[in-house]
Amino acid sequence: MTTHTPNLKAVKIAGGVATNQRHDSAHKHVTGTAVYIDDMPEPAGLLHVGLGLSNVTHGTLKKVDLSAVRAAPGVVDVLTYADVPGENDVSPSGMHDDPVFAEGKVQFHGQPIFAVVARTREEARRAARLAKIEYGELPAVTSIWDLDPEKDKQVTTPLTLTRGDAAAAIAAAPRRLKGRMKLGGQDHFYLEGQVSLAVPGEDDEVLVYCSTQGPSETQHLVSHVLGVPSHAVTVEVRRMGGGFGGKETQANQCAAIAAIAAKKHGRAVKVRLDRDEDMTATGKRHDFAIDYEVGFDEEGRILGVDFMFALNAGFSADLSGPVGDRALFHCDNAYFYPAVHAKSAPLYTNTVSNTAFRGFGGPQGMVGAERVIEEVAFAVGKDPLEIRKLNFYDAIGVAGERNLTPYHQKVEDNIIHRIVAELEESVSYARRRREIAAFNANSRFVKRGIALTPVKFGISFTKTESNQAGALVHVYADGSVHMNHGGTEMGQGLHLKVAQVVAEEFQIDLDRVKITATTTAKVPNTAPTAASSGADLNGMAAQDAARQIRKRLTDFAAEKYQVPVDQVVFLPNRVRVGNQEISFDALVKQAYLNRIQLSAAGFYKTPKIHWDRSKGRGHAFYYYAYGAACSEVSIDTLTGEYVVERADILHDVGRSLNPAIDLGQIEGGFIQGMGWLTTEELWWDGKGRLRTHAPSTYKIPLASDRPKIFNVALTDWSEAYEPTIHRSKAVGEPPLPLGISVLQALSDAVASVADHKISPRLDAPATPERVLMAVERLKAQAAKA
Repeated sequence: MTTHTPNLKAVKIAGGVATNQRHDSAHKHVTGTAVYIDDMPEPAGLLHVGLGLSNVTHGTLKKVDLSAVRAAPGVVDVLTYADVPGENDVSPSGMHDDPVFAEGKVQFHGQPIFAVVARTREEARRAARLAKIEYGELPAVTSIWDLDPEKDKQVTTPLTLTRGDAAAAIAAAPRRLKGRMKLGGQDHFYLEGQVSLAVPGEDDEVLVYCSTQGPSETQHLVSHVLGVPSHAVTVEVRRMGGGFGGKETQANQCAAIAAIAAKKHGRAVKVRLDRDEDMTATGKRHDFAIDYEVGFDEEGRILGVDFMFALNAGFSADLSGPVGDRALFHCDNAYFYPAVHAKSAPLYTNTVSNTAFRGFGGPQGMVGAERVIEEVAFAVGKDPLEIRKLNFYDAIGVAGERNLTPYHQKVEDNIIHRIVAELEESVSYARRRREIAAFNANSRFVKRGIALTPVKFGISFTKTESNQAGALVHVYADGSVHMNHGGTEMGQGLHLKVAQVVAEEFQIDLDRVKITATTTAKVPNTAPTAASSGADLNGMAAQDAARQIRKRLTDFAAEKYQVPVDQVVFLPNRVRVGNQEISFDALVKQAYLNRIQLSAAGFYKTPKIHWDRSKGRGHAFYYYAYGAACSEVSIDTLTGEYVVERADILHDVGRSLNPAIDLGQIEGGFIQGMGWLTTEELWWDGKGRLRTHAPSTYKIPLASDRPKIFNVALTDWSEAYEPTIHRSKAVGEPPLPLGISVLQALSDAVASVADHKISPRLDAPATPERVLMAVERLKAQAAKA
């Protein structure tokens, strides 16, 4: 038994907000002692599931013979759509287009048709391969590149944003250009794959341990599939081995299958996908085809712009509607468009249904914005950074007219001017650009490039009802604190930050606050941990709960010691009551003996936000997070290979709750964004089969791919414009688009082979092959000129 001896003379508590604290599970991560779902002791009689996946991309199921599967060693049962007791659907959008098991037809290669329940995982997986299925193959569409976004099938209603008359502004502009960009998708490649463990309970009850970012949504969909009320299903998750959006909706199918089998057989059931199965059968970041037309003046000031963002939704709606929406919300990045028309097109294809991924469409919108900026820069013969600064929204405090977004929200907190100016100076941008030009002039085969790009990222769910959170805080009679909230931990340090908030409210050391698993049995109806809102929402909810208890303690102390309420002051690990001080633990014990309630449920809902999708107007975001990155690269013009020589980042997280955690999030976000735009290529063959379904063929950045020089700093002067939790800002998604600077730097290096006279129009991912082809294309164009 360990006891806590608080420092009753401390000036500050140990582990409060705005201090560097290591991740609460960091030591467990590096020693392999952190318990994930597959590490949990297996219940007696546990059964395992193997999935039977479609071998064709699009077709009818003419005959499904599972007799050999049922007869295989160790097989207990085989589940199909006929075994689903409730609705055969896990559609998060409620469109009933996402079956648990295919029924009558398959719509992508790798779609689950049946599930084998067996004594061991290996027996289940081996048996799943024995099915004899006869398909009636149908024509399949696996790419959006040749589709017509105005005419071809869409999975959900598109969005249009309009401000001013873009067509007229473009027509009247002194200069005009148009183009098209291909932008690839990205696999989440979380270290822990999709996994669920379902344990049946009494009557209609089931407990599901699930690696999910949205326990409440998983609870809802499992109950939907089982045909029982939500109160019969409990979903719990202590931690995930990464999520990145890939476990926001994609976890629901495995959870549902495990629950169906568990309730049918009265035994615990585990579903854990193999890496190949996971990459084949679960959704990814949407790939886009971006069409743009822009009108501008001779200086490079944008006068009007028209965008079409076509996205590959896959076979069902999933979250493609809101992903397309957020792409449009960020098609301005940090730039003011006097007139704008932007439209999304969530196109149907016979591929796995794409889904949430860190940034949720925002990074794709920003890539489109940066392509337009680059095109304008080449057209007027200027450094792209000049064009960026020329088109920025008005700075905070400037009473101008250049502050209205395409969705009619005013940008009131813009600090991008200062961030870019500080970074430009600290990295010696102008000097390095001159040095790179000199280097390129004297280097025949190796060329260098540099780019400095901004980020303005909106923070809030655009689905208004998702902007709420709950928390539960208990103070035990010994003064120790139990904390629970609706957010989930996937390595980002959310639980730690919320614990710091609670410790700060009670003015007790951080080690007095117990972090516990997220469970729907404690906090109901929660939003998924997504949209970078985890700390914003859950931190405020936990603060609310802690303040309720603190007020009760304050009122109790004032009454007991006969002093005014304002003379009860919480100090580090102690409370001053009038002229005396007593320990926090002692006050809590006295309160307990006097029957004071020491538990509270907290709640928070984000104020101010509203959104009318039908009109394309609203106050969609509570605030914006800002940042900028400057990257320098070298490319080999003979092979297309490249190296990121240096990256410098200055990022705004407001008053950071935990600078050490935030720096890690920024570094990781940048690298993940860089990987998306460079080496991470998803490739389907002519039959619609994903061929990049393992680390041998799908290339995420390695440690050796990181920038040789990598400097990351927080803006130590910024704070949230709105009263967020301790004036901090979100840090999950905003750093990812900082990786756009690498794509732009590669483009700059490619452009040097034609003396920066021709826009490279470098598509992404900018693999070495694509870089090489761009180099050769520019050389040929320059030779003709």
